[in-house]
Amino acid sequence: MLRKISLILCTALLAVSCGSKDVSSPPVEAEVKSSANSNYSAPRVKGPPERNPDINLSSDLSAASGVTHTRGSSATPYVALTFDDGPHPSLTPRLLDILRDRNVKATFYVVGTNVDAYPQIVRRIVAEGHEIGNHSWKHNNFTKMSADQCRDSLNKCRDSIVKACGVQPRTFRPPYGALRQDQRQWIFNEYGYPTILWSVDPLDWKYRNAYRVENELVNKAHNGAILLAHDIHKTTVDAVPGTIDRLIRKGHTFVTVSQLLAQPSGVAQAAVTP
Repeated sequence: MLRKISLILCTALLAVSCGSKDVSSPPVEAEVKSSANSNYSAPRVKGPPERNPDINLSSDLSAASGVTHTRGSSATPYVALTFDDGPHPSLTPRLLDILRDRNVKATFYVVGTNVDAYPQIVRRIVAEGHEIGNHSWKHNNFTKMSADQCRDSLNKCRDSIVKACGVQPRTFRPPYGALRQDQRQWIFNEYGYPTILWSVDPLDWKYRNAYRVENELVNKAHNGAILLAHDIHKTTVDAVPGTIDRLIRKGHTFVTVSQLLAQPSGVAQAAVTP
């Protein structure tokens, strides 16, 4: 009988103990892993966004020598932010909001099939002062295509852009950056497109981590840099506010690709208005 009573008391005490909250040990938070998480969002930038200065620069590409460009003049703090493979139906509009809030003009290398799918976004890109470039019709590798196939892709993308917004693209970025020198030359001769590559690549298509993308862009940026990014990845768009704000604080000014390339080496910095 005594053993039975003792067993009942022990069970009751154990239940009370388990139901009470241990205030001496705070709960342990789960580890957040974001290195390959496409749903990861960068923390909001604290305070008002930085503002890129208003700037009046020539965009006359006749001053740019050569058919291939990876960067502009290092004599000024200008950098060109470029976005490939869009427009994306939700991410590109969000990106445009970010750029508008910071007075940044970027260059968008659009894919023709996406232009046909979302022409209203292309119209907004142009209406807000950004530059549009040709990035092919279906993002195929030009080095594996005949000259006629390349022409067909260039023509279809160009025509889709003109149909959507009435603007002719002035530069070309090959999908994957893959283009032979002979192809670069005849494309320049026939279309007037210089081939635009880049000097800073955060590998945002590979590393879906906004912190990493932001740090790669900021830490590797330099005077005259052409920054590569893709507006089809959420983590890339998450990285843009911090990237812009930090680079402006470091003294850089954002311009379009044509503006960047139109500045000859050794040019004095143009007057800007805060």
